[in-house]
Amino acid sequence: MSDHTHTADAPSRARALATRWLGIGLAAVISVVTLGLGLTGRLNLYISPESVWFTCAAAVVTLAGAIWSCTLPLGEEGDHGHDHGDAHEADVEASPRRSLALAGTVTGGVVASGVVIAALVLPPASLSVELAMSRVGEQTALFAGADDVTLGVADTATFGVGDWASVFATATNTAAYDGKTVTLTGFVTPTDADGVNLTRLVITHCVIDAQPATLPVTIDAGEFDTGQWVEVEGTVKADADGSLHVDPTTVTAIDEPSDPYEY
Repeated sequence: MSDHTHTADAPSRARALATRWLGIGLAAVISVVTLGLGLTGRLNLYISPESVWFTCAAAVVTLAGAIWSCTLPLGEEGDHGHDHGDAHEADVEASPRRSLALAGTVTGGVVASGVVIAALVLPPASLSVELAMSRVGEQTALFAGADDVTLGVADTATFGVGDWASVFATATNTAAYDGKTVTLTGFVTPTDADGVNLTRLVITHCVIDAQPATLPVTIDAGEFDTGQWVEVEGTVKADADGSLHVDPTTVTAIDEPSDPYEY
C-alpha cells in the first residue's frame, strides 16, 4: 500500500517541482540577475538610468516574495478538494486537455529557462550599432520636422548627438547655428550618398524604444569602419540650401563608452 502511494506521489511531486521552477524559480533568478546588473552599473545598457532604482526595487520585492513562497510545502498550490466519485471518468475526459497543457508548459518552460540561462552566461552588451543600422531611414517622432518658427537659439554647450539631431531637423534659422563648436561622441554609420553620419541611440525608457539620432559629418567614407566609436571636435556649418552638417577639426577613434546611449 505504501509503495503504491509512493509511486502515485512521484508524478505529483515532479509536477509540483516543475510548477515551482516555472513560477518562483524563474522569478528569483531574473531578480538576482537584475540586481547584479544594477549593482555593477550595467543595467543602463538596457534601460534608462532614471528607471534603474525602480527596477531594482521591484526585483527586491519579487525576490522576497519568491523566498517566502518557498516556505510553503511542496505542492501546496495544487487543488486537493477533488471529488473522487467519478475520478476515472474525469481523468479520461481531461486527458487531451492535460496533454495540450503539458506541451504548452514544457515549451514555455524551455524558452523561459533558455532566456534566463542566456542572461546568466552571456555578458551584457549594448545594441547600439545593430539597432541603429536596422532602423536606418525610419522616420521617428523624436527628430521629425516641426512647423513652429524658431525665435531664438538655445545654449548648445551641453548638446549631445540627439540634441543636435533635433536642431538639424527642426531649425528654421540654420544660419544662427553656423560656427557653433561641438564635441560629440558616437559611432560611424554610412549615408545613402556615400557620406558618413555620427550616430547615437536615444532611449526614453529602454532599448526597445531606442531611436537613432544621426548627424552628417564631413569624414571620408573609408576612414573609419561602420560601428567604430569616435569623438568628434569641430563646428556646425550651415550650407547654402539651409541644411546643417558638422565640420570636424579632429576625429579620434575611441572604445565604446560604458553608457552608450543618450536620454
